[in-house]
Amino acid sequence: MNRMPRRPLPLDCLRTFEAVARLLSFSAAAEELNLTQPAISRQIKGLEEELGAPLFTRATRRVELTGAGQMLLRAVEPALVRIDASVRQIRLSRSRAMVSVTTFPSFASLWLMPRLPDFERDHPLADIRIAATDRMIETDDAELDVALRHCDVSKAPDGAIRLFGELLTPVIGARLADAIERGSAPPLRRPADLVDHTLLEMDDGLPGSLATCWPVWLAAQGLGQLAPRRWISVNYTHQQVQAALAGQGVALARLAMVHDVVERGDLVEPFGQAGRLWASPCYWLVRLGGPDARQRPEVQSFSDWVLAQAALTRQAIGDVADPEAETLPD
Repeated sequence: MNRMPRRPLPLDCLRTFEAVARLLSFSAAAEELNLTQPAISRQIKGLEEELGAPLFTRATRRVELTGAGQMLLRAVEPALVRIDASVRQIRLSRSRAMVSVTTFPSFASLWLMPRLPDFERDHPLADIRIAATDRMIETDDAELDVALRHCDVSKAPDGAIRLFGELLTPVIGARLADAIERGSAPPLRRPADLVDHTLLEMDDGLPGSLATCWPVWLAAQGLGQLAPRRWISVNYTHQQVQAALAGQGVALARLAMVHDVVERGDLVEPFGQAGRLWASPCYWLVRLGGPDARQRPEVQSFSDWVLAQAALTRQAIGDVADPEAETLPD
């Protein structure tokens, strides 16, 4: 039984074949690849001999692909595109500094992304790649440099640095606040008034999310049995905030992520500071990868910048904890 040859085909011959097949011209392919036309012809002839089948039918002024040529082109064309894209990415990654960050989607949307222009202004040569996922990432993931996470201290990985705590507060959009003031919406002067309003709930099904849900806040107010006019449940915190901004109800916001929106007046705390409640989870920075990755200047700069931004957030929400005193031991 004859065994088919498994010798690899030279990449330069495949690239020459792709150029001729795309341009349907030996001379045009020679010009594009900066080769002579006889060199192009020799490479194509050698490829045909290697395959044992003609790839082109040659006429006086044009060439056409044979059935074998069409089959080979379908395989070669996307492969060369992927190879060229990978080469460009490798060259780019070697010529520019990059920090790969993982965090959960709402934190990326509400806290990290609005602040990134500040980092980009001071570090114009550092690229940031954000992988937003609710999945906890292993700390030895070589593809990632920094994780920004949300969990109880008992679940924070070794070496995690506390950024700030979780302060919950009811908020409404400025539109609903105006309607309440005008008397065209039910009053909202005390927590019991929530019975006449729609409550916007975040229900992502993840461990720890129950600590930031309405039942925890209502129980703390002695209103564990309160039944609001309506519930609206969404998957992510940033959806809850967007619904509140649109005037669709009252959200139980994570103040660390929306304090700047509250300060602008786009969101309003109907009960003021009296409605604020500290919850058990905290926000953490975790440096990933090995020692070499952690010592890269761009990773260190990004981590320092996040810690500086976190200090501003702590000040804004009245969190007095010092993250340097709450670094979990490695």
